[in-house]
Amino acid sequence: MTQKQTVLTRRSFSTGVGAAAFAAPSILGAQEQAPVRRNMSSFRTHAWQDHFDRLGNGIIISDTVSRVLQHWTADGEMRIYPTSVPMTDELTRRGYTEIVFKDPEPDWAPTPSMLERDPTLPSYVPPGPENPLGIRAMHLTWQYYRIHGTNDTRKIGRRSSNGCIGLFNEQIIEVYDRTPVGTQVKLI
Repeated sequence: MTQKQTVLTRRSFSTGVGAAAFAAPSILGAQEQAPVRRNMSSFRTHAWQDHFDRLGNGIIISDTVSRVLQHWTADGEMRIYPTSVPMTDELTRRGYTEIVFKDPEPDWAPTPSMLERDPTLPSYVPPGPENPLGIRAMHLTWQYYRIHGTNDTRKIGRRSSNGCIGLFNEQIIEVYDRTPVGTQVKLI
């Protein structure tokens, strides 16, 4: 019986050695590479109850750190959208506001502070594919601040705006259609 165990052990051993020899060229030939950076979404969702007393016409919470916008309709349905956020904390306004106007074909003009930072900006851009506000915009109570689309999809998920919150054009249409004037907004 001990001989049989020895034979099995030898067989198991030789099978293991054969497998190792088969895999060795790929293991030995492998070179150490720099770690791969994974683009992984990691954002924290918020409960609207932590920020507002009632749902009302709906709620939008835009988290400028996670670069995500959460939108609740009046019936409590919630959807999440990736956003662009202001380039710097100085351009970021935080706090409570609301949607006061919905613009189905936004035009654009730079703010005075934008012109100070970059005097080469055009003085006006009509609605259309070159418009930085994309195809829809929702005005907040704060002057110059908007939640809007963008024609430059590279901006989503980045610090790239001059103060506004940007969404993909397809997603701003969805939010625009689901959001009445008077919707509560909080930027955090």
